[in-house]
Amino acid sequence: MAAKPAYDCSRCPGYCCSYDLIEVGARDVARLARHHGIGVREAERRFTRRDSGKRVLRHKVDRIYRSTCLLFDQDERRCGVYQARPAVCRGYPEGPRCGYWDFLAWEREQQDDDEFVPGSP
Repeated sequence: MAAKPAYDCSRCPGYCCSYDLIEVGARDVARLARHHGIGVREAERRFTRRDSGKRVLRHKVDRIYRSTCLLFDQDERRCGVYQARPAVCRGYPEGPRCGYWDFLAWEREQQDDDEFVPGSP
């Protein structure tokens, strides 16, 4: 039986979505294409770019982090294509703990503010 996660993604401002390089494969691009009702080449062009020979998700400027994944809903602070999210996002954080969540929970306790986000305006 899998260990219950010790984090709550719904209370996080999307830290993992701010990673500079979120690598995606052909299956991920095909899933995004189906989700948006477009061709695979169009999905590659719209949602990805090449970096050091790898296909990664494009980013957009964010008010909390420098930038987030283009597919991240910055108003809701959650994935905008959750059902079609890439495999790397489906598997994150690959265990029962998330280091950022631990840090965020500690900061919120120190600030006595359940909504505190370090670095936010």
